[in-house]
Amino acid sequence: MTASTARRRRRALSRLLVAAPLLAAGTLTGVPAAHAAAADDVRVNEVVTTGDTNDSIELYNKGAATVDVSGWVLKDDDKSHSYKIASGTTLAPGGFRAFDVSGGFGLGSKDEARLYLADGKTLVDSFAWSEHSDPSWSRCVDGTGGFEQATTTTLGGANDCGTGGGGGGSTTPVAWPGGSGVVTADGSGVFGEDLSGLYQEGSVLWGAQNSGKLWRLVRDGSGGRQPDTADGWSSGKTLRFPGGSGSPDSEGVTLTGAGSAGGVFVASERNGDASGTSRLSVLKYDVGGSGSSLTAAKEWNLTSDLPSTGSNLGLEGITWIPDAALTGAGFRDGSTGAAYDPARYGAHSGGVFFVGVEGTGMIHGYVLADSGAYTRVASFTSGMPGVMELQWEPQASRLWAVCDDTCDGRHHTLKIDAGGAFATTAVYDRPSGMPNYNNEGFSLAGADECTAGSKPVYWSDDTADGGHALRRGTLTC
Repeated sequence: MTASTARRRRRALSRLLVAAPLLAAGTLTGVPAAHAAAADDVRVNEVVTTGDTNDSIELYNKGAATVDVSGWVLKDDDKSHSYKIASGTTLAPGGFRAFDVSGGFGLGSKDEARLYLADGKTLVDSFAWSEHSDPSWSRCVDGTGGFEQATTTTLGGANDCGTGGGGGGSTTPVAWPGGSGVVTADGSGVFGEDLSGLYQEGSVLWGAQNSGKLWRLVRDGSGGRQPDTADGWSSGKTLRFPGGSGSPDSEGVTLTGAGSAGGVFVASERNGDASGTSRLSVLKYDVGGSGSSLTAAKEWNLTSDLPSTGSNLGLEGITWIPDAALTGAGFRDGSTGAAYDPARYGAHSGGVFFVGVEGTGMIHGYVLADSGAYTRVASFTSGMPGVMELQWEPQASRLWAVCDDTCDGRHHTLKIDAGGAFATTAVYDRPSGMPNYNNEGFSLAGADECTAGSKPVYWSDDTADGGHALRRGTLTC
């Protein structure tokens, strides 16, 4: 921003503050008087102009008070192009919010992102560039630093300014913290392609398949896994959206503290019957019956709350973290800027669901209310260009984020830092004895399976290389 632009913005905002007493009378509409003084804390923080993510502009609140940005206007360098922010939109202190502007105008290789108050004339902030983002123009540090080309798109969360997702640990990859070898853990040709998310519940391994299928896998007696033959699970069960329609592109699976008796939760990125359209949903299934298909008892459709991605680049991983683990570690609620308080959200699962996005590498945390409502309480980068799996490891109080062959099978671990945010603590290479498979699923056994300091872990290979979709290795307990 030039010095003259900054001076104009300060003068415009000063005029607005002088006029604040007139706001209640409607002389200047769309700007709540309670938030006028904080307007200058809102910054254009990230801009994406090309790639798998739609043209987007992210805002960040660097101040100490929540700012109501309802009705504020985003523009490019053409004054006739505008995007009006929806009513009821607020930015908490330290909060991020990304807006997909591609439906109203495109951001060019030489262009500008401008933010105005609701009058469409009072400039709050702007950023101009002379080449497309690759993939992201990001402020480093958030809210106050200059813009630079970041290597990771982090819309809706802290920018990746070389800290690997928040800092606190080395981002230099190190050797896998377990055995170097892996073995096949399924029969040849059992699953075919597209086996994705995994989750272990005691002796049962749950598997989500992209083709809209859920598997219940049991031990085969030799350390491997095979489909359960009871209650209609022998060929997996077909998944449907609420009402019995559609074919969820099921990518991830997790359980809450209630176990499968409390429902199995599946992350889906689209409806296979309308594969060109994103439908970023978390679906809850009752798995107690014996039929061959499962109809979702509830759907939390998060599409409108998340930055747009390609229809096949959406939600890939999901995991659930108990409220007690989050509050005990001092987790900060991104929607309020304060310490996370589960009581604020009424009846919910007793924890937060974290979902990983393939197209952006971002991780988002949601409280999914029993009523069907949802609240996003966190957004942060995984430190990788894509997330294919998420797993919470309660014994170590750490979150695993896993990428596939596009990242050489890297695994990141993240913990809640002193500021209440998830930060990368380590980056691990895949086991040296495992080729660079297209692994989209990863699951860890519990502490009860630790033997001689190691426990089993499983990977699912979406491509089913060599006819096998499951492989087993070890992790140090």
